[in-house]
Amino acid sequence: MTYCVGMRLDRGLIFMSDSRTNAGIDNVSVFRKMFTWSTPGERVITIMTAGNLATTQAVVSLLDERSKVPADRKPSILEAPTMFQVATLIGETLREQVRVHAGEAPEAETKFGATMIVGGQIAGMEPRLFLVYPEGNFIEASEDTPFFQTGETKYGRPILLRAYDSDMSFEDAVKLLILSFDSTLKANLSVGMPLDLQVYEIDSLQVGEERRIEQDDAYYTEISSGWSEALRTAFHSLPKFKF
Repeated sequence: MTYCVGMRLDRGLIFMSDSRTNAGIDNVSVFRKMFTWSTPGERVITIMTAGNLATTQAVVSLLDERSKVPADRKPSILEAPTMFQVATLIGETLREQVRVHAGEAPEAETKFGATMIVGGQIAGMEPRLFLVYPEGNFIEASEDTPFFQTGETKYGRPILLRAYDSDMSFEDAVKLLILSFDSTLKANLSVGMPLDLQVYEIDSLQVGEERRIEQDDAYYTEISSGWSEALRTAFHSLPKFKF
C-alpha cells in the first residue's frame, strides 16, 4: 500500500509520500514514489505514484526516456505547453501501461492499476495540481478541493480536513502532513518510512526544499509524541459523559 499527498497553497505546492511497497507480510521493500523533472527557469513537474509497482515504474521510465533521448522526446512532459497537457500525456501513458500489463483480460486491469498525483508550474502560468486515474482521465485541485491523496487515504484525511488553510506557511504545511502521515503509519503497517518531502515555491521555477524523513528523524519524533500527548490532554479536558 501507499500514502501520498499533494497540496496546493497560496505560496506554492507541497508533496509528501511514503516509500513502502508490500507484496505480502514477508515481502516488504522500500521504493521511491516521488519523481521530478525540471528545466530551471522554465518548468518544474513532480509526480507521486500509487498502485502496481511494475505499472508505475514503467510509466516513470517512459516519461524519463522521452525527456532525455532526442529521438523520443515527443510526446515529452518537458515540451508540453501547459500543465493540463502534461497531465494528459501522463494519463495517456498510464492508461497504455495498465492495458499492457493487464493483457487482454479486462477483469485483470484493477490488479495492474495505478493513480498518480501530478503537480508543477510552467513559466507564465499558475501552478496546477492533478489526480490522474488508471483510465487516464484526471481531476484538478481547486479552492474546494485543495489537496489530493492516493493510496491509504482514510486515516490521514481527518487531520488535513480540520487543519488545512490555503495561506498557511510551508513550515506549518509540513507539520500538518507529518501529522497526517503519522496517523496513517500508526493505523496501517502497509504504509512505512522513510517519507519523501518536496516544496515548490510559486514562480520560482526550480525545485525547492527536498528532504527524506527517516524513522529516527528528530522533528518527526517530536511532532509524533507531542501530538499523542496533545490528544490525550484534549480528551481528558472534554466534559465527561453522564449516565
